[in-house]
Amino acid sequence: MTILVLLGALVLAAGGCVCVVWAQRGGPRWTHAVAAVTLGAGSLLRRSAKRRRLRGGNSDGDGDD
Repeated sequence: MTILVLLGALVLAAGGCVCVVWAQRGGPRWTHAVAAVTLGAGSLLRRSAKRRRLRGGNSDGDGDD
């Protein structure tokens, strides 16, 4: 089951990247919407990682560095 979830996330990420490139090349309107969502999600993830680094936390959350 975990493999299916990870595979689904990989397919969604790859599809989002394809839509970003396609939208920049003038693709259909729906690709622009998918590209905007993909870029927004990437921005949120980068901001979250930056905050975590600034706080000095690690990925497992136990506080040991």
